[in-house]
Amino acid sequence: MKNNIIIAGVPRAGKSTISHRLAQRYGYQHISMDSIIAGFEKCFPETGVNTYAGLSSLDTLHIISGKMAPFVRAMLDSAEYDEFEPGMVLDMYQLLPEDYMKYIHGANCEIFYFLTSDVTPEERFAIQKKFDTEKDYTFYKPDEELREGAVYIVEQSILMKEQCQKCGLPYFETARDREQVFEQFLQTIKVPAANSRGKGGQP
Repeated sequence: MKNNIIIAGVPRAGKSTISHRLAQRYGYQHISMDSIIAGFEKCFPETGVNTYAGLSSLDTLHIISGKMAPFVRAMLDSAEYDEFEPGMVLDMYQLLPEDYMKYIHGANCEIFYFLTSDVTPEERFAIQKKFDTEKDYTFYKPDEELREGAVYIVEQSILMKEQCQKCGLPYFETARDREQVFEQFLQTIKVPAANSRGKGGQP
């Protein structure tokens, strides 16, 4: 197992949840790339990283993924976390498998995608309503807007799944049996025994 992990995929598929569990159970340093992307949008508009540029859902995903993938590679190549075992877990939405293969593959990291491609948009809307909390910005959005977003998320999930299959990258569907899928995933993560303890020394 390499030092670092990227948890990629669509919103409300469990990326942050599984990243926090990796941090708590095995000691990975959790980094939210979505927060960093938000910082790029606000402070460096000249980069063209803009979720709300008025483009289609897939065009926006392609543009931001293509711009942020080299940035993630630079982070990994800095070797900042290579001395730690385990290192960091990057939680990231806008990273397509094709851009991972183009810019990041071969770096000191593993990648896993969490998707909800096997549901209808209405089912995806129900998932969001179930798992949204007051900490999520979408919690306060009207249902009509969330339903429209559900269409985009299913569309993006299907694209990511197709690219994962083409590139041979691992992905997990979390729309059903979510907790079982999470535990199945965690069982695949192998770290040295000395590091397989959460905070407080609990296994």
